[in-house]
Amino acid sequence: MASVAPSGDRRTWRFTCQLNMPRRLHGASHTPQVSAGVRLTDKMREISPATNMSAEEYLRLAPPEGQELVRRIRRQKEEGTRPMPSASLIDCSVLLTAQRRKSLLDRVAVLVDENLFGRAEMCMQFSSLLAMALSHLGLSARTALGKALYYHDGREIFRWDHAWVRIGEEIVDGNVDILFENPMVPPSVNVSLFWGSINDVPRDRRLREDRTRAMPPDAYVSEIWWPELRSWLDDELR
Repeated sequence: MASVAPSGDRRTWRFTCQLNMPRRLHGASHTPQVSAGVRLTDKMREISPATNMSAEEYLRLAPPEGQELVRRIRRQKEEGTRPMPSASLIDCSVLLTAQRRKSLLDRVAVLVDENLFGRAEMCMQFSSLLAMALSHLGLSARTALGKALYYHDGREIFRWDHAWVRIGEEIVDGNVDILFENPMVPPSVNVSLFWGSINDVPRDRRLREDRTRAMPPDAYVSEIWWPELRSWLDDELR
């Protein structure tokens, strides 16, 4: 695996750390180049926000609220109760089938949720994987980067950098169902995933694309998650 840390969303739980720990390899037969930032257990795989320390090492240095979030995420994964995108999807698409759309969104979510602190800060990785999957299925999909503005009763309540997917005249605003886990997002922001025409985007948000921005490379997306997602696509959706 490349030695650079994954690029993309602002890392909410990332903090300044001056440790320069030697990189150690951990892994299994299907991921032989996984770096020290990846923790494998019998039930789950966790990816550390830092490539020079393990998930457990990083977690020990995290603030108490971050440690509590990880405990809750681990418990939900063990119980099979993690929130899935399909549960709150506003589905207005004419592409694929309804069941295939839901299955694809949930599969992408499971992968990016391997981030130690969950997927609430992973919109770029989510969008990258989804666009790659849709392209693999023969659709003209691309990622879009820009600003997301959120509204309540017609008043803007929050904005931040965001990523989504465009497929022709359709848009997939994914990974927003889990924003409540991100401490940077006000509790008043309560939006559902949307997949449909660009003209039908719900009024609780505006997406402003910045075409001067390009999606930065992410080693976890390209070297771990995409090969696994592509295999799943070929087995389940093609």
